[in-house]
Amino acid sequence: MKKAFFFLLISWSASFCFAQKQELLPASAPQDAFKDGELFEFRIHYGVFNASRITLGITADTLDQAPVFHAKGYGRTTGLARLFFKVEDHYESYFGQKDGLPRWFIRDINEGGYTKDIEIRFDHEKRMAHVNNKKKKEKASFAIEENVQDLISAFYYLRNFYDTSSLQEGEDIGLNMFFDQENYLFKLRFLGRETIETKFGKVRCIKLRPFVQSGRVFSEKESVTLWVSDDKNKIPVKMRADLRVGSIDCDLDRFKNLQHPFNIQVK
Repeated sequence: MKKAFFFLLISWSASFCFAQKQELLPASAPQDAFKDGELFEFRIHYGVFNASRITLGITADTLDQAPVFHAKGYGRTTGLARLFFKVEDHYESYFGQKDGLPRWFIRDINEGGYTKDIEIRFDHEKRMAHVNNKKKKEKASFAIEENVQDLISAFYYLRNFYDTSSLQEGEDIGLNMFFDQENYLFKLRFLGRETIETKFGKVRCIKLRPFVQSGRVFSEKESVTLWVSDDKNKIPVKMRADLRVGSIDCDLDRFKNLQHPFNIQVK
């Protein structure tokens, strides 16, 4: 349950997925996909049983006298699930308003007693990430790839810098990411377009498949499917993960302060 919840939390923000080295899809000019004050709330559930809730919001801020966006992600188990397994996960990212590159990443989690408290400072000019493991009181620096993203900033970078209008079925999207102490290449495959039912009405979506590592949680390499609104917002609407112990869903439950109209076919 711990690893399943952890994956779902960061999948909405950065899809904790890895792939072999390959060409990255060129980024486009910024598309103005979000704005100050945007907020999402998601519900994780096993059928009708609620297990967890995730919130993800963004505000305009400054860091080192430079304009940035400050994104915060928070996840916690709810209801009966909380009695058996208590989760409190906090993620934060400060990233440039113009280039979308992360400056400061914070990860403070407690998952059933498994804890981490890590901060990462990014120096893109020198291509270095300075990691402060506050729990272990250890500091270290690591070389990073060009235009690297953290787990939270990647979500906003993909929304804002990748034009999905011309994607062809089977086409891959690649993005450099840095997590804890390692560089990865994150990859999504475009599966096509599909209209799905939501609590708000029918929503036309682009359908994506993150490539994940199979193992203890996932039954196979391609076991996660993500639906994102096919509009200028690129809102994560739904995710389904097939696990070894069954499948779980993560659905958009609430939103506010969107930059563009949310194209919903009212029920």
